[in-house]
Amino acid sequence: MDLICFSHLRWDFVFQRPQHLLSRSAKTFRTFYIEEPVFSLNGSGLHVNEVSRDLYTITPFLPEGLQETEMIQQQHTLLAGFWMEYNIQDYIAWFYTPMALPIMEGLPQPVTVVYDCMDELSGFKFAPPEMHQREQQLIERADIVFTGGNSLYEAKKHRHQNIHVFPSSIDKQHFAKARNMHTPPPEQANLTGPCVGFFGVIDERMDIDLLNAIAFKRPDWNLILIGPVVKIDPEILPRLTNIHYIGSKDYSVLPEYLSGWDVALIPFALNDSTEFISPTKTPEYLAGGVPVVSTAIRDVVNPYENKGLVCIGRGKDDFIKGIEDSLSLKKSSEWLQSVDDFLQNVSWDDTWTKMLYQLNEVLFHQKTHSKQQKSYV
Repeated sequence: MDLICFSHLRWDFVFQRPQHLLSRSAKTFRTFYIEEPVFSLNGSGLHVNEVSRDLYTITPFLPEGLQETEMIQQQHTLLAGFWMEYNIQDYIAWFYTPMALPIMEGLPQPVTVVYDCMDELSGFKFAPPEMHQREQQLIERADIVFTGGNSLYEAKKHRHQNIHVFPSSIDKQHFAKARNMHTPPPEQANLTGPCVGFFGVIDERMDIDLLNAIAFKRPDWNLILIGPVVKIDPEILPRLTNIHYIGSKDYSVLPEYLSGWDVALIPFALNDSTEFISPTKTPEYLAGGVPVVSTAIRDVVNPYENKGLVCIGRGKDDFIKGIEDSLSLKKSSEWLQSVDDFLQNVSWDDTWTKMLYQLNEVLFHQKTHSKQQKSYV
């Protein structure tokens, strides 16, 4: 059986939940990751890239200026040929975006449909107006729904009879490398004074005023920001001399940067785009042994603040005080032990194993039901 994923995220953009889970999926299923189309002046086509054994990304290229129905039809045509070339028969349809549902509907029907709801996409900037309707259609079509955090689960649990919460997880061994690294990357090698940092996407979720306040009120601190700037004008970002925009870095080198930070930040605004997020960076920072200060994101408050692992800053001054209070925490063996105790059973391997168990339960019941129906004929 194959697994076909429909996603709104580019595989090579930022390594996060889909990449972690589907890399593991490829150990069980031949896995295909279908991205949103790229518009080109050179006509239509499919670009297929083999990421690793049994893991492929598929990028449709479409002509510019198409209407939505034309885009869907052209993708149906391209993917129908792809289905034949790769001999795809029984498959699991795995969704990260409800907007891709019409793409699947024009293809051979899947054995089962999974909706891994990692974010409330309707709250994001430039979300299509029909997102709510498409999501309801996907939830009705799905055989099983996963959510990427507790608050998202609470918001959606009444909408499906087979829904399970799988919060953000970590590759502990990868980020734990930060605890034993002592050679700073070039961008951090000559910095003096405390380093406080963030890695991730810099977009409408970022509290720009908070960043400016931290850098302005504490000019002796180095504020390091790693990641691409998307969906916002880079010109609105504060440009004080102690703010260092390093740009995107490969997932493989993030522990090198993390190792040189005294405190890691989750400086998100509290708005529609952050109401239900469960930042993967929270456990990643902690696995690296770096104290964390966050705004009052619900899935950070519970469980991380409630267990004394993360400091929550409620307002600019409180956030800055949280950083001050956390600067020495990295050396606390008691705090590190609490972190390690909490993260002991948290891993993407464990998350995927539990998801696969739930998926196999669905497949087993479908197979049993199919046999029962045949016995009645």
